[in-house]
Amino acid sequence: MTEKIEENIFLFVPNLIGYARIILAFISFYYLSTNYIIALVCYTISALLDAIDGYAARYFNQGTKFGAMLDQLTDRCGTMCLCAVLAHLYPSHMFWYLLSMCIDISCHWMYLHTSILQGKSSHKFIDMSESKIMSLYYTNRTVLFFMCAGNECFYLARYILFFTPGPIIFGVPIISMIQYFSLPVAVVKSGISLLHLVVACKNLSIIDCNERKKITKKIE
Repeated sequence: MTEKIEENIFLFVPNLIGYARIILAFISFYYLSTNYIIALVCYTISALLDAIDGYAARYFNQGTKFGAMLDQLTDRCGTMCLCAVLAHLYPSHMFWYLLSMCIDISCHWMYLHTSILQGKSSHKFIDMSESKIMSLYYTNRTVLFFMCAGNECFYLARYILFFTPGPIIFGVPIISMIQYFSLPVAVVKSGISLLHLVVACKNLSIIDCNERKKITKKIE
């Protein structure tokens, strides 16, 4: 009888892309305070690969919980480290960057952890009845990409402006234009993160109530 060879999910194509994202992110972190060009290139490539690993997972049928978790952690840590640097570069705006980090990390952690407790296969698999906004956000890839890209563009524009205003168009630095146009997207993105928290708390309360009912029945 031939023994079936167990798959090594750590070597799945989307997960390999995920490792590349982490390496590029670390290189970016190393140069954030010394060489903004290298930092920008590595950070941007790492962010763009975030879209590619999802397509790879679907194309090769290699979607895994490990890959989803790896992807989520890379996203959160990348944005967090960039915000930490911005808080250092712009000390007068430190509170807002710290607040942004807290919202991003805590809300996504709560939502992901609650999804796992519910037995859901992915942090993006939501009940359509929970929120129309989140349904559009997660089921429409164009909307999701626009929101994520706009959010990253705002923080990256703020980072670049510390070193250079970039090319001038009609008397206005192009990086400044990107910053102002992407600011509303970043604000909405934070609002969606807070919506993650609201939905997660609601679902977690349901889990708690169901568990308490089971305990009460056992006691009776």
